[in-house]
Amino acid sequence: MAKLLRFGIVGSVGFLVDAGILALLLGFTPLGPFVSRAIAIAVAMMATWYLNRRFTFGASRHSIVREGFRYGSVGLTSALVNYLVYSALLISFPTLQPLAALVVSSIAAMAFSFFGYSRFVFRR
Repeated sequence: MAKLLRFGIVGSVGFLVDAGILALLLGFTPLGPFVSRAIAIAVAMMATWYLNRRFTFGASRHSIVREGFRYGSVGLTSALVNYLVYSALLISFPTLQPLAALVVSSIAAMAFSFFGYSRFVFRR
């Protein structure tokens, strides 16, 4: 249960990084909500890898390269789920604010990512 709580804390930090980068890119660049979200997801994924490795799960028994590859594999799959839900919401509901779509899509991807990270990446 402690790991799940720590995962939730790291996920909250990742969400804030994701939302902050998205808001900055939407407010100060012409990139639009789709490109901006892809960049925000990538930055948030790097932040959560570091925090999950240090705070939630600890380093795995694998080399950092192998661990990074596994984290990236789970993270990219989770990010794809996240991005597809985000995009589907914005396309289906054109008046929906991108940050609202971000909240819904992040919740949709959270369970998948915890299972993948705890069982595939940081398993001891």
